[in-house]
Formats: sequence, C-alpha cells, structure tokens
Amino acid sequence: MTLLLMVGALLLLLFIRVPVAFALLVPAVGYVLLDETASTNTAVQQTLAGVNQFPVLAVPMFILLGNLANQSGATDRIYDTAIAFLGRIRGSLGYVNVATSFGFSWMSGAAIADAAAMGRVQVPAMIKRGYDPRFSVGITGGSSIIAPLIPPSIPAIIYAVTAGLSVGALFLTGIVPALVLILVLCLLVFWFTRKQEPASGPKPSWAARGKSLLAAIPVAGAAVVILGGILSGIVTPTEASAVGVLYILILSVIYRQMTWKKLYHVAIRTLETTGSVLLIVCAAALFGWVLARERAPQEVSELILSITNNPIVFLLLVNVFLILVGALLEPTSAILIVVPVLAPIADTFSIDPLHFAAIVIFNLMLGLLTPPVGLVLFVLSSVTGMSVPHVVRGVMPFFAAMLVVLLAITYIPALSLWLPGVFGVG
Repeated sequence: MTLLLMVGALLLLLFIRVPVAFALLVPAVGYVLLDETASTNTAVQQTLAGVNQFPVLAVPMFILLGNLANQSGATDRIYDTAIAFLGRIRGSLGYVNVATSFGFSWMSGAAIADAAAMGRVQVPAMIKRGYDPRFSVGITGGSSIIAPLIPPSIPAIIYAVTAGLSVGALFLTGIVPALVLILVLCLLVFWFTRKQEPASGPKPSWAARGKSLLAAIPVAGAAVVILGGILSGIVTPTEASAVGVLYILILSVIYRQMTWKKLYHVAIRTLETTGSVLLIVCAAALFGWVLARERAPQEVSELILSITNNPIVFLLLVNVFLILVGALLEPTSAILIVVPVLAPIADTFSIDPLHFAAIVIFNLMLGLLTPPVGLVLFVLSSVTGMSVPHVVRGVMPFFAAMLVVLLAITYIPALSLWLPGVFGVG
C-alpha cells in the first residue's frame, strides 16, 4: 500500500508539472517523517550518498566540456567540414545535421546540449535552403539522441555509478548502437529528400575540403584524449573529463574564440545544469532508498516472474515499461530509480549487465522525444520558435524508426557487447 501511495504521489506531482527533483523529494520526505521506524539521519546520509561518489564528479566536468565546445567554435569547425564534404549531394543538410551531431557528441554527452546547439544553427539553415520545417526539426531531434550514446555519455556515467559497472565499458557499449542509429537516420534522410534537387553553386575544391578537415582534426582530438586516456588506463573517467575540459579550453584560446564574457556565461550555464542534475540525483537517491526499504525490487521481481520466465518476453515488457517511464521522467532520475529495481531481475534471466544497460539507456533517450515531458521537444521548440505540437509531428517519423533500432539493440546483444569484448573490458 505504501509503495502505491508513493508512486501515485510521484505521478500526480509530475502531472501537475512540479519539477522532477521536488516530485521525487516530497513523497520520500513524507515517508521518512510519517514512518516512525525510518531514521532521519539515515535518510540524510542516503540522500547525500547519491552525489558523494568519485565518478559523479565527471558529470559537471562533461557538462562544462560540452558548453565550452559550443562557445569555442568547435561545433562550427565540425559543421564546416561536414558541409565541405556533403554539401553538394541531394539532401545534403540532412546528412550534415547527422554528421555534425556525431562530431559534437564526442564532447557534449547530453542530448539537451546537442539539441540546443544544433537546433539553433541547423534548423534555420535547412528551412532557408528549402527543406520542410517538420523534416528539419525532426532530423535535428533524432540526431540529438546520438550524444548520450557516444562517449562521454552522462547517462552512462549515472548508470555505471548506480549499477556498479565500469564507466569505460559502458562508454564502449554505446558506440555501435549509435552507429546503427546514424545509419538509420541517414536512410531516412535519403528517403525524405529523394525528390529534392541537389544543392547548386560551386563545388568545393579538394584543397578547401582538406583545409576544413585540418581545422576540425584538433577538435576530434578531444575524443582521442578522453577515450584513449580511459581505455589505456592512464586516467579514470573522472580525470579524463578534467583533461578534456583543459584540452578544449586550450583550443578555444588558440582559436581566439573565448572571451571572459563567454567564459562567464559558460560557467553560469554549467552551474545551472549541474545544480539541476545533482539535485535530481540526491532526490532520486532518497526515493530509491525508500523503495528498497519497502522491498520494491523484490515485489516487482515477483510480479514479472509470475508473468513470464522467458527472457525474450521479459525484455519486451522492460521496453514497454521504460518507454512509459521515459515519457514521464527525465533520464537521470529514471536511471536512478529503475536500475536498482530492474538490473537484479535481468541478472536472474542471465542477461549481460552491459547489454541491459544499453537497452535501458537507449529506451530512456527515446523518452526525451516522447510527450508529455520530452525535454528535447521543448528545447527544440524554444530555440526554433516552432510550437511543441509542430515539433512532435516532425519528430514522430524518426521516433518510429528508432523503435526498430531499439528492438535491434534489445535482441542482438552483439551490437552492445562486441566493442567492450574487443578491448577486454566489462
């Protein structure tokens, strides 16, 4: 009964648009105050334990890294390179959109940052070149989901901390699924722009292409520094995040793109985002402690096992459940709440923890494109000036294709496990 009341209170608060952190805190604090057997001191310790972990330090650093990359001109260099190589083919700006998101993903780690950066630049550019506004905002929303799959992935860090897995292994787990998503998005661009005329104008010379590529190579070095440092064992993921920030900061000074005013705005944006994320982490830690105290994992496990003992059916049920969760909760809080409940059940079905992590993360990323919460939908609406229903109609064809990618990730474990196996991590 207590579990139902807590979940009901959470859903009610979310329905009336109470911020997620407070929607989690209110029922959890109410439980602690009303239950005489619950120790207030223990509750406070559990709340602080959510952020009092070394790997969590990587989250604000990677948020800072993405904001610095946005202001340093790194995104512009990736965009210019993609235009130089892809700008003359049919549907060119659709492919450029995907390619730029892929390049920026190695620094941002968050779909919100990608959607804000790409939506502000690429959607107006595509509309100006005659692309349908719905297609323009749809491909931008779809490609923003690449960022949380490619290292450095903030959801992967949160998942690793929650489930006790290797951050480096989870970083590798997302790369092949991201490449599959990129392939599907490119096929959709090809289909939707098959009747569009190729771009006119002078064709860039190979010298110009080479120049743009050379300009983007130092930016790509950030991925080498971060992932190479982690996989070689030279630095931990948290240390790699700091090294990545220093690398991009040095580049921004060399490019003469960073001013004290821009740096101030980067710091403010980073503090705002970090505060929001870590408040959710603390609230979810307390909420999760209450759920564990009320034996929620065991109750859910018994319920699922009473329905099926088939891992294929179990994964299908998990997908349906997570899509519903992702439509209501943002990914950080969802991971912190559902992973302690679902991961042990996945173990009983002998599902590899890294494979299950890939399924959960991709599912919750789809939630960013799912009404009613769908944070990417609101970000795109804000930066493009389009209404949220208009953005939703543009994103839905891409969302449907992503469901096919989700099924592939769910039932083809090699997509998630091949790369960690190659590097011997896991």
